[in-house]
Amino acid sequence: MKIHYHRGDLPPNLKFNHSVAIDTEAMGLYIPRDRLTLVQLTSGEGDCHLVHFPLKSSYEAPHLRALLNDKNVEKIFHFARFDYAILKYYLQVDATPLFCTKIASRLSRTYTDKHGLKDLCKQLLGVEISKTEQTSDWGSEQLSDKQMEYAANDVIYLHRLKAALQELLKREGRESIAKACFKFIPARCELDIQGWNEVDIFQH
Repeated sequence: MKIHYHRGDLPPNLKFNHSVAIDTEAMGLYIPRDRLTLVQLTSGEGDCHLVHFPLKSSYEAPHLRALLNDKNVEKIFHFARFDYAILKYYLQVDATPLFCTKIASRLSRTYTDKHGLKDLCKQLLGVEISKTEQTSDWGSEQLSDKQMEYAANDVIYLHRLKAALQELLKREGRESIAKACFKFIPARCELDIQGWNEVDIFQH
């Protein structure tokens, strides 16, 4: 795996063909308060691009925003509900169409309650990944080598996970409901951003 570090935006003319795996890092989980600090992306072919937003950085990022808004490029997330929302809030983008490996796992792997990225990599790909840097300080001016490696590992396996989970969805006859869930993510994220994250509006 080769890691490419970029500050504030992707380089021009960088292509991701038909799909890109994406993850984000932030100062916490409350989007309006906890700023976006890193976006990591990969085409699934071994290279990972990290776009770092240190404190007081501009979120203009025209090349990154163009990619995220490109409707010809599928975005693969793990837990798209958070990543889509924080990208929309800080970069003002609509990162669709999308595929969420956590939703796909919950719909197809009903025999387990283990749907985290680490569990999926281990159980479906036989790969062990470390999560030790997850709670490190992502707001630092300079990222450590360990942080960059951690960030890259969070996206580098998503294409393979998507392929494995698509087979399970197909086997269980749940492809159509998964697609419907993926299409609903933007609305669910808008509810989160507007403060409805703890309320089930579909409940009686």
